Amino acid sequence: MTRTPPPLNWLDQIFAAKAVQSGGVIRRRSDWITREIGRDRFEAEVRRRGFHLIETGPHLIVICHSGEIRLLF
Repeated sequence: MTRTPPPLNWLDQIFAAKAVQSGGVIRRRSDWITREIGRDRFEAEVRRRGFHLIETGPHLIVICHSGEIRLLF
């Protein structure tokens, strides 16, 4: 009998996205992050992974790689 794996929590689901695996970008509303995960916990996970976090308007944007970034304007 095949066993179904347990469901991922919100934090695991976010960082299991294909964009994360390929060094892409993920975006979530900051109020959703605060409500579902907690801002401190989310920021700690981004930092632990060595990713970059940008806040713009109501969104948090995670650049899913640890390389250098450059804002052009």
